[in-house]
Amino acid sequence: MNNRFQRIGLIAKYGSPAVGDTLRRLIGFLGERGLAVTLEASAAEHLPDSPLPRVERPQLAEHADLVIVVGGDGTILNAGRSLADAGVPLVGVNLGRLGFLADVSPDHMTEQLGQILAGEYARDDRSLLHASVHRGEDTVSVSDALNDVVIHKWDIARMIELEVRIDGRMLHTQRADGLIIATPTGSTAYALSGGGPILHPSLDAMVLVPICPHSLSNRPIVINEASEVEVTVHAGDYTQAQVTCDGQINFALLPGDRIRIHKKAHSLILIHPPGYDYFEILQTKFGWGRSS
Repeated sequence: MNNRFQRIGLIAKYGSPAVGDTLRRLIGFLGERGLAVTLEASAAEHLPDSPLPRVERPQLAEHADLVIVVGGDGTILNAGRSLADAGVPLVGVNLGRLGFLADVSPDHMTEQLGQILAGEYARDDRSLLHASVHRGEDTVSVSDALNDVVIHKWDIARMIELEVRIDGRMLHTQRADGLIIATPTGSTAYALSGGGPILHPSLDAMVLVPICPHSLSNRPIVINEASEVEVTVHAGDYTQAQVTCDGQINFALLPGDRIRIHKKAHSLILIHPPGYDYFEILQTKFGWGRSS
């Protein structure tokens, strides 16, 4: 057995009835191998009678060499933002459809996790973005994103006007429903539906994708991940705009606010079972190569 993974933390999707059964099978499997298991609050919710130790999310990294996330890609997005700084690797057990991030099947969970615990796995480092909102001289919000940072209108029919600079140099001023700044991981999420390209996760890049731009000449652009993007919300006859990280964290914006986005210093470490193939996942998700 791989001596690196001796302490296992468990995170689970809230409110899903299938999670409890999967967690119980998982705990039995890990217990048979003599591994120390700690429940994060989301997993403990499904197992109120379990005698296993339980901690809140900020303390989980102190008790785990590996965190197993039971749920789907959304649960991994949430967990990844919390644990990237600690350098604790994550592996996802997907309870829904095949995920881009959570790729261990519940039907083959014990087999695949057995391989991972034996040291047979693929390591995958994923970049995150750090976003900060500046209002005058004050920093009024900071947050991270594994998929994307989106600046967009909120419950209004009018477009918003955004000034975009890359490393201090003007890129453009655009009128649109918004702008997506995505990592390679996020290139297959909201950015893809906006017409952006698919970026391989290993690329040192980020992509800027306008949302329904007024000018058809305003196209997606791929830039180096070492760049800093600054977006200024211009004044206008709209009052409702916001910045959203991973579709899970929202902050209301005012005209004149500046949003600065750059690569986060720490990456997220994902663990995949042996035979992990990103292109095979693309084929399965998008139906590429199927005969009609």
